[in-house]
Amino acid sequence: MSTSVSSAPVSASTDLGLELVTTLCGNGTCPTVYRTNRGTLVVQGYVVPAAQAGIEVPDGELLVEIPAELLDGLAESTA
Repeated sequence: MSTSVSSAPVSASTDLGLELVTTLCGNGTCPTVYRTNRGTLVVQGYVVPAAQAGIEVPDGELLVEIPAELLDGLAESTA
């Protein structure tokens, strides 16, 4: 399944209407995947400094580390 995803940065005034898709804990305060009302996903995880990863990251983007099991839950919820 192919989904078009907007690459536009999210402004602070944009209401994304987040809907929990999958999480590794009961209350969404740990690595979590959300669906937005714009047809995109938001991933909550641990910030990885670009220097630590050894790559350049453009302004407005961050590297986020999540457990692989979180993607298993995402695959199950979209199957």
